[in-house]
Amino acid sequence: MNVQVVTDPDGRLLWLPRPDRRPHPPDHPHLRAPGRPHPADLTYQGGGPWLATGIKRRPLRELTSTEKTVNRALAAARAPVERGVACLKSWRIFHRSRCSPNRMTSIAKAILTLERQH
Repeated sequence: MNVQVVTDPDGRLLWLPRPDRRPHPPDHPHLRAPGRPHPADLTYQGGGPWLATGIKRRPLRELTSTEKTVNRALAAARAPVERGVACLKSWRIFHRSRCSPNRMTSIAKAILTLERQH
């Protein structure tokens, strides 16, 4: 199951949409606010001007040193997001759940509420 999240720059979870099998650009006000694009993983490449993704290596062509530098900078900016996702994954229910995705949405939102209390 694919669970998308939106975190703040410190990695605190802000939003969990309904789990979906196909990734799509999250539609959340935090992401569409004016200003600099928000770092996202390669799954969201082409997802909109509000998302900044790394540069994929093309077949039979290596990335240039500038492209590698851009990817490293984005990876550093995404580190707090990855910590937020790791926090979410630390909940055991996500490892052994056998319920429907719709029910997992309610569970994930409850966990988000608990995480915000920290």
